[in-house]
Amino acid sequence: MQSLTGSSFCSKPAALTAKRQSGCRSPARRQLCCRAEAQKERNLIGVHVNTFTGTWEKSDIEYTAKGAQKAGFDLIEVNVSEPEKVDAELTKSILADHGLQASASLGLSRATDVSNPETAAAGKELLTNAMKKLSQFGGKYMMGVTFCAMDKYREPCSKEQYQSSVKSIKEMSKVASDLGLTLGLEVINRYESNILNTGHQALHMIKDIGAPNVVVHLDTYHMNIEEASMSKAIRNCQAAGRLGYFHVGESHRGYMGSGSIDWPPVWAALVESGYTGPITFESFSSKVVSPSLSNTLCVWRNLWEDSDDLAAQSREFIQAGLTTARRMQRLTAGQVD
Repeated sequence: MQSLTGSSFCSKPAALTAKRQSGCRSPARRQLCCRAEAQKERNLIGVHVNTFTGTWEKSDIEYTAKGAQKAGFDLIEVNVSEPEKVDAELTKSILADHGLQASASLGLSRATDVSNPETAAAGKELLTNAMKKLSQFGGKYMMGVTFCAMDKYREPCSKEQYQSSVKSIKEMSKVASDLGLTLGLEVINRYESNILNTGHQALHMIKDIGAPNVVVHLDTYHMNIEEASMSKAIRNCQAAGRLGYFHVGESHRGYMGSGSIDWPPVWAALVESGYTGPITFESFSSKVVSPSLSNTLCVWRNLWEDSDDLAAQSREFIQAGLTTARRMQRLTAGQVD
């Protein structure tokens, strides 16, 4: 699995890097310079398919790939909640034609809840099929709510529920490893899970799972509800070497910058901590209806109409935020633009 911590940033010194670091006199500043240089333009910037479509037929794949490419994205996150409906070869071919990589995500239901011993087998079967499908269309990141049902629980997480989830994910991590995949646990809000609501909880669970290819999947929409500090959660998960995937979405799931999220500390935390994994935009509107996602996510309002405009704005917003954070990091390290 590719390094998630960025600990090997200086393993390939170059004359250009050395020149840019010439103003970094102290060890601390040299480290910042090194990280800034290696961090630059390393993240894959992705977009969830629901920005463009709620179904995945040939015309949907072509429309999504064309829109993502036009907006400047590197990666498309494919919904594999129903893996049998995803044509892997067609997906792989069309994305390749547009120079795009792929990841995948899903949210388990009550019928496939791996934290419930009675439905865990069905959940593990779904996860296995989804990961096999992801591998077939060339993706490496299996993300989402993989550890319980994405639903409102009316009671706290029990010991039995937690143990069933840990046991299931441990088994699924072996399947993922055999396929060369990274398996993520998406930290979501209290109204959609009673197991993982904060990055700290995810780190604890990953320690109990004990698998090197299981990572934390953070999402600003959920963090905005649950985390005391989004910046601290990002830095802590990255410092633990477990931050493997990152969703960016506004507080109301609409246009970035039009909600209540304070974005500069988010970009700063991602850059300064050395996070180099995918950063994927996620937004939902009743304009685009997914049979397997819209009702589960309670997408009742029409937050936007134009998929292409939304995609272009979000890609520019992400790039501007990261560029500013990298510039500030270089200035802090004593570098001159």
